[in-house]
Amino acid sequence: MVTLNRIYTRTGDKGTTALADGQRRSKADLRVETYGTVDETNACVGLARLHADARLSAMLGAIQNDLFDLGADLATPPSTEPPAYEPLRVVQSQVERLETDIDALNADIPPLKSFVLPGGSAASAALHLARTVCRRAERLAVQLAATEGETVSPEALKYLNRLSDFLFVASRAANANGADDVLWVPGANR
Repeated sequence: MVTLNRIYTRTGDKGTTALADGQRRSKADLRVETYGTVDETNACVGLARLHADARLSAMLGAIQNDLFDLGADLATPPSTEPPAYEPLRVVQSQVERLETDIDALNADIPPLKSFVLPGGSAASAALHLARTVCRRAERLAVQLAATEGETVSPEALKYLNRLSDFLFVASRAANANGADDVLWVPGANR
């Protein structure tokens, strides 16, 4: 368990931060940007929970915990040296739980006939915000994985991809199972 007894350390005053393995990186480093955006996604999910019903809030609570796991995963780059501790990694069962939740929510939602504009209910709007931030985290993770000398686990990438799908379906569920979705009307304001 993590113990935080002092919030400021002054170690980042010159624009660096420590990864979980102790190595220092610039706060503008792509790995730091990636797990920082995962943290931003988590904050958006927390905001959405304020407006969610009990069923959806429970799903989002599990996701918030997973997002801390994902942040720890991304903050601990793989090493050729044996670690002093077992690094926390996102696992396939977390991806599968998202798929199960997507299927459960989507079962009562009719198919779309147009793209959905973010809005409708407060919960739906907040879930759309979380979805877009999650997509940014996913793009950064893909970029990080493609960077020479960097590695991102396949499960971490799958989790982010599935999470954005979950957040979209959840936004529709929060809009009375799609009945209150605000649909895009192409060229409506020409």
